[in-house]
Amino acid sequence: MMMWWWILIPIVLVLGIFLYNGKNRQYTVKKENPLDILNNRFAKGEISKEEYEEQKRMLDKK
Repeated sequence: MMMWWWILIPIVLVLGIFLYNGKNRQYTVKKENPLDILNNRFAKGEISKEEYEEQKRMLDKK
């Protein structure tokens, strides 16, 4: 009977760690670089073509 505890405890621990890591992975935020953000803003229509080109030139200088 005691032998089952030595098998059950590691299985439960590994399963718990696996589930915890899987749950946290879905909340990670993808880090975008400034050019990606600029492209998304232009695609959504938040900025005009002139603003887009000006900001893109500024980013290219860096």
